Amino acid sequence: MLQQQCLWDITAPTIDAYSQISSDTQTTVCIIGGGYTGLSAAIHLAEKGVEVVLLEGHTIGDGGSGKSVGLVNAGTWSRPEDLNIALGDTAGERLTEALGQAPRLVFDLIERYNIDAQAVNAGNIHMAHNVKGETDVDIRYEQLTRRGANVEVLTGSKCHEYCGTTSINKALLDHRAGTINPLAYVRGLAKVATSLGVTIYEHSPVAAIEKADGHWYTKTPQAHVKSERVIIATNAYTEGEWTELAKTFYLVDYYQVASEPLSGPVADRILPYRTGAWDTRLALSSFRRDKDDRLLLGTVGGMQLKPKSFYQSWANTIQKSYYPDLPAFNWQYEWGGSFGFTQDHIFRVLEPAEGIMTATAYNGRGITTGTLMGKCFADYILTGNSDSIPLPFKRLEEEKIAFSGLRSGLTELGLTLYHAGQCLKIIR
Repeated sequence: MLQQQCLWDITAPTIDAYSQISSDTQTTVCIIGGGYTGLSAAIHLAEKGVEVVLLEGHTIGDGGSGKSVGLVNAGTWSRPEDLNIALGDTAGERLTEALGQAPRLVFDLIERYNIDAQAVNAGNIHMAHNVKGETDVDIRYEQLTRRGANVEVLTGSKCHEYCGTTSINKALLDHRAGTINPLAYVRGLAKVATSLGVTIYEHSPVAAIEKADGHWYTKTPQAHVKSERVIIATNAYTEGEWTELAKTFYLVDYYQVASEPLSGPVADRILPYRTGAWDTRLALSSFRRDKDDRLLLGTVGGMQLKPKSFYQSWANTIQKSYYPDLPAFNWQYEWGGSFGFTQDHIFRVLEPAEGIMTATAYNGRGITTGTLMGKCFADYILTGNSDSIPLPFKRLEEEKIAFSGLRSGLTELGLTLYHAGQCLKIIR
């Protein structure tokens, strides 16, 4: 029976809960948010002996960091040349290079600290679902290989072998990439951070940030943290009236469904090398297997105001489009989340005030981008050199998106119509 529950809550190793802040404290850096960015920053600061306090409004991994599909991808959704057009050649190349190295940063952290993140560094596949998608694959391959990226175009029988389907005839295999259990990863980062001396508080939402006597006071309903610097690492899960960061992006929801564990020829057939995958559809479909050989399907779009049968029908349609000869799967778990989105698919780096820094709108690439930005913020604090950060700081006022709520609603409507069209065989 299909349950509305995140699979990662079941398959990730458990960790001890962290207490709620109850008394005023002082530290060098206060971090708000216990996801990839906040915990990466905490670790890289603590490794250099910097005192850190981290405040999480709910529990570690409660936001998008614990609910994603777990694809460890390089780059952004945009092609390198598109980044150059948007940012200029120098900044575009710098961002492409930094995000190209981000998967290695994730896997190195996992290996260095022996994090049980169920990591598989076998690459990920961008599957061309039609002729236009095949052209996109060729363009990406040319642009990436020109920049030294370890990518490969799969065609014919090799493509069918890697994807496990004859419905795809061309795909781009990125050898830099892979998959993880995202909740296991973020919980593992928290465990590493505490072992390095970071103090983590859960159930400690921030109500205000104020400056006095040359220091920042990050206030919760129970107590405050006095610090020299503040990193805001809440991204799409920013809450409260104390900040306008959420106005720099609009929310897009995503959906995940997991089958029961597969076995035998069926399990061996689908993505046999345990790569992750996603296709070139306008509303993409993502694919991967977990440690128990479940098939996970994902897409963009929310679960609200939809009958339970809506996404079950979508999942069955996608399965049959790629694996028409396999029996119907029994779907076991479904869940969803949100990510920050921008029209140009480029995240924003902001410095709302001197001593405060943040990054927003990872556009669905939070595992790698968040881990990278956490390290970049730590390097900036340690060296004072803003060149540590692959994008220039922007002013909050300049990056606000008008009618962000309306944009979210219209995006959701478009995605709903797209998925309905897939189920009705109107859209391939």
